[in-house]
Formats: sequence, C-alpha cells, structure tokens
Amino acid sequence: MAVTNLNPKAKGIEDDPYYQERVDLAAVFRWTARLNMHESVANHFSLAVSDDGSKFLINPNCRHFALMRASDLLLLDANDDATMDQPNAPDHTAWCIHGAMHRKVPQARCLLHVHSKYALALACLKDTSMPAIDQNTARFYGRIAVDNGFDGMGLGDEAERLPTMLGNKPILLMGNHGVLTTGVTVADAFDELYYFERACETLITALSSGRELKVLSHEVAEKTAAQWQDYPGDKNMSVAHLDAIKEILDRDEPDYRT
Repeated sequence: MAVTNLNPKAKGIEDDPYYQERVDLAAVFRWTARLNMHESVANHFSLAVSDDGSKFLINPNCRHFALMRASDLLLLDANDDATMDQPNAPDHTAWCIHGAMHRKVPQARCLLHVHSKYALALACLKDTSMPAIDQNTARFYGRIAVDNGFDGMGLGDEAERLPTMLGNKPILLMGNHGVLTTGVTVADAFDELYYFERACETLITALSSGRELKVLSHEVAEKTAAQWQDYPGDKNMSVAHLDAIKEILDRDEPDYRT
C-alpha cells in the first residue's frame, strides 16, 4: 500500500472512511502542543484502522503538532516495505517504531509517543519505579512496562525490540528516551498520556523536596488503580475528556477538523 493522505484543502474530507478517527487524532495532537508535551516537529501518534492493526494513521514528517489537521495524517501499511521510498514518506523513527508496534502488538490500537518533561525525567532515573503516593500515581500501579535497554534512536533493531517490552501493559516507560501510551481508542490512549505525565510531575516534584515519600500500601494502591479502571458513571471518562477537548478546539481552532 502506498503512503497516502488527503490535501488539507481537498473537498470531501468528511467522506473519508476514517474521518472521525482523523479528527480525534488531530485533536490530541493540538492539545498535546497546548500542554507543551510535544518536542519540536518530532514525536509521533498513530492509530490502527484495520482489524489486524497493520493499516494505521500517523503524523507526516516535520508537521508541528499545533498545526495538525485531520487531512494531514498519513495512511500507512505496516507491512509495506516500500513505504520509505514514497515522496511523502513519514519520519524514519516514526515508521520504524510505530510500524513495528502495529505489526506486533495489534491490540494496542492507538500509540502516543512523546518525550514529555516529567515522563522523560522519570525515564532518566536509575530507579524508574512509580510509587503510589496519590490518586494519579496509583492509577498506574502495576500497569507500567519499563524498558531499560536503550540502544540509540528507534531505528532498525531498536524499533523491532520495543514491542517485546510492552507485554500486556498500557504504558511503556522507555528508559533514557520517553514514554509510549497505548489504548483501544484515541480517547483511551490520550487519557493515559495526560494522567501519566501528571503522575510523573507529582512524583518528580515530591522527590525534589528531598523529604521521605508517604507511599500508599499495596492494598490501597491496588484498590485505587482498580477504581480508575471501573469508575462509576454513565459516560466513559476518557471519552468525556476528549469530547471536552474537541469542544474547546471547535471554538478556538476549528481547522483541525479539515
């Protein structure tokens, strides 16, 4: 499958079979930039749109998160060896890392990878554990896979190795590199990313005080993590989070939908 995308000004973007997926992904690109969790024109988000996970949307090379539109997103096939030969090929690390993840971990439909300030700080510590010291850190109790085998940028063997590190966890803390969150939907993966960065901020701030951490017991941490996953209410909280983001963007930056 050739690398494809639609011209931002092309008519009929709303008729694209993956239009809603494009809109959701464009929205979280914009919001991630607002939160200052992006890095220059690097970092990448992707979303599988085929049943086997191999066909996926991803941001084009060197497009700033704050400018992302639904029609900017490339449609790639993780099994197409000719992808990087196309004139509008994606960034090399985007293709290597996300292509490998979508080929090997099809259940991880949405992949969000950033080098955000606090997650990266945690990834650079010798002890990368996240003790449960509040509700947000407890959310990730027992839910983080840690990769301590950093061997350079995500090219070639390094990219092919990363999917083996995730296991059944939704979060991959990439030692000396950053973080990758996963989810069945864009809303799920972004909610994980948002709260993981908040949890890392709390932990790094508390550690910087030099005072002893007040760590929750195993029982309370486990209970709190389970409550996050089965929070009561009529509406899924991650969906409500993304809906609110899109409502704000519809008012301030409606071109993200084009």
